[in-house]
Amino acid sequence: MVQVVVGALVREGRVLLAHRRPDKKAFPDVWDLPGGVMETGESEPEALARELFEELGVRIATESTSHLCRVTVDPGGGEAVLSAWLVGEWEGVPTNVAPEEHVDIGWFAADDLPPLVHPRVRAAVLETMA
Repeated sequence: MVQVVVGALVREGRVLLAHRRPDKKAFPDVWDLPGGVMETGESEPEALARELFEELGVRIATESTSHLCRVTVDPGGGEAVLSAWLVGEWEGVPTNVAPEEHVDIGWFAADDLPPLVHPRVRAAVLETMA
């Protein structure tokens, strides 16, 4: 089964989301937490650090992360396990350095948070923002 990690970067009551490209096979044209598929031999924090650097150009402090939730999703090609993490500290300014993955990134307050790929992930993010 495919394993996916995503990270919630929260600052000043807002969370960073990435808008997935409309031509993506899995969850096209939606706002969601940035992240991606784990590679063989990676731990979840290692995969999260790699993915957030590749997609946002930030270096996360893996010791500042805490697990939010784990859910099973079906992106259309079979089930995947999605593990969401809260990222407490990072270096760099988040930028969309992966335009092949996302058309945009943006900061969202709790009142403006769109639906994410799974309601449990959205609820976990909202809890961290409260």
